[in-house]
Amino acid sequence: MPLIQALTIGVDIGGTKVAAGVVDPDGNVLHHVRRDTPSSSPQATEDTIADVVDELRRRYEVTAVGIGAAGWIDVTGSSVMFSPHLAWRHEPLRDAVRRRIRLPVVVENDANAAAWAEWMFGAGQGESHLVCVTLGTGIGGAVITDGILMRGKYGVAGEFGHQTVVPGGHRCECGNRGCWEQYASGNSLVREAREIAASGSPVAQYLLDKAGGDPQKITGPMVTEAAKGGDPVAVELLEEVGRWLGVGLANIAAAFDPGTFVIGGGVCEAGELFLGPARETFRRTLTGRGFRPEARILRAALGPDAGLVGAAELARENARLFRRRRKPRPPASARLRARVDRLTEGLAEEGPRLR
Repeated sequence: MPLIQALTIGVDIGGTKVAAGVVDPDGNVLHHVRRDTPSSSPQATEDTIADVVDELRRRYEVTAVGIGAAGWIDVTGSSVMFSPHLAWRHEPLRDAVRRRIRLPVVVENDANAAAWAEWMFGAGQGESHLVCVTLGTGIGGAVITDGILMRGKYGVAGEFGHQTVVPGGHRCECGNRGCWEQYASGNSLVREAREIAASGSPVAQYLLDKAGGDPQKITGPMVTEAAKGGDPVAVELLEEVGRWLGVGLANIAAAFDPGTFVIGGGVCEAGELFLGPARETFRRTLTGRGFRPEARILRAALGPDAGLVGAAELARENARLFRRRRKPRPPASARLRARVDRLTEGLAEEGPRLR
């Protein structure tokens, strides 16, 4: 079993996958494992987390585990209050997993974890006012200001995907209508592609052929691949999602005025086919445009590893702080002697001036 100082495990739980890895202090992932997310059962999700942690611990000695969870995490970092895409409802995830694996556990929102990784090791390095937006099954977000992860009063800051951009629009898993993630996420891209393919329009024939004639088998990576190959409908679909991304980023800029947006998630595999329209719409929609500096919009550098790297790094920092708090204090008599010694030294230094 390899032994490298201060290794931790990061677990990234999304709507469709559980990705985990052993991470070193420089943000390098030494080993990966992946499972499908059992989204219908909190107990099954805990089982999956314990399973991937056990598999990684058989290969490496680790000090702590960080979990990046797709949902609203309470301010204590102990419970998942709600997840639009998973079955968690006030789920005491931290303590449940800690009992199973017998290691220190940190639970953080998955977008917060990804943002922390990008700020520490990726595209957000050196930025004092960073906003990270992750586009996957839905849209996650996070804000880092002067090295502080802004969690909000109740721990649920950064849920930008659930800002309303189309009143009365598409129904969202959160219970509302017209949420941003219904127009600028991976799910929205797939929904639109399937709808146009199912309509029987000849313009979608290429995508339909790629899916074996079944619109329901069209996936996001399939649309991206088709767009890179020049398929006009796939290009149009990515441009539309990009424009919606730009609208939402302009709203966030009006509230937070960041210096940099870092955009992550699977949709970003399309590169400038997607980010180009996002930047153009952002500039057109930004309040005070032409009279204010514009934030940079950058693609995330760490790719799909960002969430697990950030969770592992947050677990490492938490373990380090815990060790400091647990450092034994000297006996009372020793503390008293040390205090007398400091006072004596101070008087000795002041002596010449007093005389």
